[in-house]
Amino acid sequence: MPEREFAVWAPRPDLARLDIDGTLHPMIRTGDGWWHTVVDAAPDARYGFVLDDDPKVLPDPRSARQPEGVHERSQLWQPGTDSWTDEGWQGRSIEGCVIYELHIGTFTAGGTFDSAIEKLDYLVDLGIDFVELMPVNAFSGTHGWGYDGVLWYAVHEPYGGPDGLVGFVDACHGRGLGVLIDAVFNHLGPSGNYLPKFGPYLSSVSNPWGESINISDAGADPVRRYILDCALRWMRDFHADGLRLDAVHALVDTTAYHILEELSAETDSLAAELGRPLSLVAESDLNDPKLITPRNRGGLGMTAQWDDDIHHAIHSAVSGERQGYYHDFGTLETLAQTLRHGYFHAGTYSSFRHRRHGRPLDTATIPATRLLAYTLTHDQVGNRAVGDRPSQNLTTGQLAIKAALALGSPYTALLFMGEEWGSSSPFQFFSSHPEPELARATAEGRKREFAEHGWDADEIPDPQNPATFERSKLNWDEIGDGDHARLLSFYRQLIALRRNEPDLRDPWLDHLRIDYDEHRQWFVMHRGGFAVACNLGTGPDEVPATGEVVLSWGDVAVGAAGTRLPGHSVAVLRGVRLPGQGP
Repeated sequence: MPEREFAVWAPRPDLARLDIDGTLHPMIRTGDGWWHTVVDAAPDARYGFVLDDDPKVLPDPRSARQPEGVHERSQLWQPGTDSWTDEGWQGRSIEGCVIYELHIGTFTAGGTFDSAIEKLDYLVDLGIDFVELMPVNAFSGTHGWGYDGVLWYAVHEPYGGPDGLVGFVDACHGRGLGVLIDAVFNHLGPSGNYLPKFGPYLSSVSNPWGESINISDAGADPVRRYILDCALRWMRDFHADGLRLDAVHALVDTTAYHILEELSAETDSLAAELGRPLSLVAESDLNDPKLITPRNRGGLGMTAQWDDDIHHAIHSAVSGERQGYYHDFGTLETLAQTLRHGYFHAGTYSSFRHRRHGRPLDTATIPATRLLAYTLTHDQVGNRAVGDRPSQNLTTGQLAIKAALALGSPYTALLFMGEEWGSSSPFQFFSSHPEPELARATAEGRKREFAEHGWDADEIPDPQNPATFERSKLNWDEIGDGDHARLLSFYRQLIALRRNEPDLRDPWLDHLRIDYDEHRQWFVMHRGGFAVACNLGTGPDEVPATGEVVLSWGDVAVGAAGTRLPGHSVAVLRGVRLPGQGP
């Protein structure tokens, strides 16, 4: 067997030993808190570390594979020499593209990388540019959302492990699809988190999901390196084209060099080394333009960020929902302001937060493509009490309006799996914690949280019930039926228009014009020679814009003075003329 060096950063214990297939080997400590040893090991050896006098064999914090779960020994892993066939993949930036977010466990009945590959041709036909995977890092249990990961370097084994991810990314690239991986660096899950036994991975503050990660307290430098190396590994070793960074507002960094700026710089260096673009997409609750401002202009240098304000403005205007964080939204005026400026809350009072929130975006220097527009994400459906989708509450016409506003806007677009055909499957919060006490606490906490907001606790799905997971799987048999097939066709045509028409690729918000009538509930978004004309009301009405109808939902009649739209309908017009304009 070949010799191999094993190393682990563990400044806390006084003694560390390497366990390989049940045999203990001494390790030598260096002054920086690292322990090292060189031993003979098979390429697929099972191993772990024993700290002080605790006999428990702990998995490697940088484990590449956990074949028996996050509580057991790690396994050495390297991709095979013939695993990759994507040498010709040149990559692309996500800016202006259409991204498709999916959860591997519920995207298909099989719930694996291999079964997801079988649907990639469908995504290509839909017009998707990037697949965004919800977290695939190793977490406790067989199924879950993945945001409670505890071994960030390993790939969740039930999905197919690291070999499965290699095969999936390679298959995507072979079809011209980029891949983003959702990475969670703001907290660790409650089951299988052994990192505090090794060193000061956790900070003195907390966030809504647990204790925060130590990125600026004493001993933070190796923890920061742990995060940076993990992020770069997804892009280097697994050929991912970028990352979606979960809830970056929960990264408490008081240093002068923010970890996101550091990651941006190292990602750019890796992109230059690899010869292809790499993108960092942040989820942030701050509405802070600094996040997407280039580093050379004093920003953090993220490629783009999720924009919940756009979601809230579109969803509340179409659906009429005004509860919770939708309270400040719901009018066409709010929708227009948000689409024009990127953020609605931009130094303005937020009634949900009971304070001023956000900061204005400089639309003259920051293109709209650095913000993601969407009508649905895993959060916006999964964090509802019963995980109900808009398709379970709205008409198909209302779904078409939402799609046209998001995909017809100047922003980078994001779809959530099944949205494009109005999937009837909910996406509920599910987990599979093996510890009975944790399982019970998770279920009771979920019921208690929504009961406080007026829900009947008996209506809240039990996250630990396997049926909750099974209900959340997409039903692919729907896509050829009636309104499902019609909506899917509408999405395909919208995406094709977006891709093929230069006016619909213009990234500058200063070129966007919007007209609306709050009372009559019509709304028109102008993009160069195109207009997206919407009737959000229930009855027919005439919108004051005319042109060639290139795509519509409902029977549309173009007259000399305007375009007549049925209730809950939308039309995309080309060669738009406004009242008073000549032919």
